[in-house]
Amino acid sequence: MVAQLKDFLHALGHALRNLLPIIVVVVAFQALLLREWPEGGLGIAIGLLIVAVGVALFLQGLELSIFPVGKRLANQFARRGSMPLLMLFGFAIGFSAVVAEPALIAVADQAAMISEGRIDALTLRLIVASSVGLVMALGVFRVILGHPLHWYMIVGYVLVVLVTFFAPEEIVGLAYDSGGVTTNIVTVPLIAALGIGLASSIRGRNPLIDGFGLVALAVMVPMISVQLYGIIVYADPGEIANGGEMLLADEQTAMPAGWLTMILDLFGMLRDVLPIILVILFFQYAVLRQSLASPLKVGVGFALVIVGLYAFVVGLKLGLFPIGERMAEQLIAYDSWIWVYLFAFCIGFATTMAEPALIAVGQQAEEAAAGKIRGNVIRILVALGVAIGITIGVHRIITGDSIHYYIIGGYLLVIFLTALAPRYIVALAFDLGGVTTSEVTVPLVTALGIGLASQIDGRNVMIDGFGLIAFASIFPIVTVMIYAILMEKMAHLGGKKT
Repeated sequence: MVAQLKDFLHALGHALRNLLPIIVVVVAFQALLLREWPEGGLGIAIGLLIVAVGVALFLQGLELSIFPVGKRLANQFARRGSMPLLMLFGFAIGFSAVVAEPALIAVADQAAMISEGRIDALTLRLIVASSVGLVMALGVFRVILGHPLHWYMIVGYVLVVLVTFFAPEEIVGLAYDSGGVTTNIVTVPLIAALGIGLASSIRGRNPLIDGFGLVALAVMVPMISVQLYGIIVYADPGEIANGGEMLLADEQTAMPAGWLTMILDLFGMLRDVLPIILVILFFQYAVLRQSLASPLKVGVGFALVIVGLYAFVVGLKLGLFPIGERMAEQLIAYDSWIWVYLFAFCIGFATTMAEPALIAVGQQAEEAAAGKIRGNVIRILVALGVAIGITIGVHRIITGDSIHYYIIGGYLLVIFLTALAPRYIVALAFDLGGVTTSEVTVPLVTALGIGLASQIDGRNVMIDGFGLIAFASIFPIVTVMIYAILMEKMAHLGGKKT
């Protein structure tokens, strides 16, 4: 019990440290530029604290339940050497982990509300989760057969660009954001561990070249499927649910208050986590026909996951969403847009430098690369890419330009760099583009985009409000690949001189 309490306090301190860069940036802008305490500041502070507690409980639950059970299952399936079984397990883990992803839940709920009920939050989550499940199965197939990742990514992003030409503008930003939020606090450790574990256990595979790449595929395919969903949903302009927002309001007012509401919300979180619980139990008992090592410990872990998710969502509504929207409103009031650009750049850089998934992947890459890559350099390059990406995304909202041209241009640049970059960096670069959007960054950046779009005349919140997460995913790929290309050129020139 004492050890578990220490682990929880450690996780809470870790979550608070991840929030610290955001707090520093917001406080600096409020104190030095706006020179006022934000309205509802106490509620925002309480919300941020609840977010930290929720993330800590969630992480503690993962460490007790999903992570150890998932790793044991992956090792047992790898030892059996059955490709169909491994692919089925990859699909099930990918689907169940993404359905329970907190950031995807937040983005889907925002999209359902802003689209006035036209986009269904649960349908959107199921589409994204199914896409990631299929990608995991495909990724396992690629690692086992040793196919080069760059061909998968080039063909995939050509398809992404082609679908974007036909997709309605209301869905493009949301589709790219949905791809960005699939790889997060739950999925990245599971996906990365599965890929690197497979590559390490198969003779002739390189963990750096073959082990990475599953995260990148998990980002790409949902972009295609959500845009196809948008083409269907927006096919008939007459079907817009104008009463959607009112319906949401009516449902909220009809809901019982107090403890009963809390219990119902907790049951809602149980529904969100139930798929991954069922997947693990099915493969453990029905396929492997083995009992869980510590059923009580695993049960407590799942309970902590559910409570942590509930606290996380409550904290978002109290803390992070208001910060993004109010900062956007306050900064727009100034005559110069320079402060909006500066805030976007600082938030992008600061939050990414503290991103735990990025730190973990950077360390794994440094170990797998045997001296070719330094984890700290990777973090700075990725943080710079996110900062640049969010700044360009904010510029698009301010100018009202179509997101199609920015996204298509960005991924055409990525495809071009993929053809030039050294093979050892390609899979890692694409994976790094997927781990930049954390459970804290996604809600804040989404709220910033929606806040800007709602405050600037002539902007449509559904069309212009989404898309910032997509920019945060594209430009880290660009900065990491450019760095690798330059380093290789410099090494080549140095070799010639000697």
